[in-house]
Amino acid sequence: MEGAINTIAKIVETKDPYTSGHQQRVSKLAETIARKMKLPQEKIEGIRISSLVHDVGKISVPAEILNKPIKLTEIEFNLIKDHSQAGYDILKSIKFPWPIEKIVLQHHERLDGSGYPRGLKGEDIIIEARIIGVADVVEAMSSHRPYRPALGVDAALEEISKNKGILYDPEAVDICIKLVREKGFEF
Repeated sequence: MEGAINTIAKIVETKDPYTSGHQQRVSKLAETIARKMKLPQEKIEGIRISSLVHDVGKISVPAEILNKPIKLTEIEFNLIKDHSQAGYDILKSIKFPWPIEKIVLQHHERLDGSGYPRGLKGEDIIIEARIIGVADVVEAMSSHRPYRPALGVDAALEEISKNKGILYDPEAVDICIKLVREKGFEF
């Protein structure tokens, strides 16, 4: 299974080389957050595996949109937002011991209902997706994208801190900030 998961991750990176290593870095941070939250080992492993494939749905997005060096149009951004649903559709027929497809579907949902694809709120978003959502934002903001330079880890931590309990899970945010600021976590 580990080999299959890594192959899926590499397929996404082949299509979107600018984010090469993103899923692995998100997995490292999300797994560390989950451990510090003292979640059961079974959930931690589900978070690790899910985050390794959380962007698999980007395979459905045209490469010229993924690699566009300027701001996306609303239509293009909506195509990118479809990647969560596409990832769910790709993974739902695979029998995992964890709710991988559900985690992938929900990783862009936000506590206040402003996320996508379903606009879920609060506890309707499973904890695994809430943790990956925090790790995903921090890694993405800290890294270069075709349409913008890296914003840096300080900007990423400011974003999650400012929106703690509004967009992002408060416990995951607190632990993430502590990991980076006090424990020296690095991707």
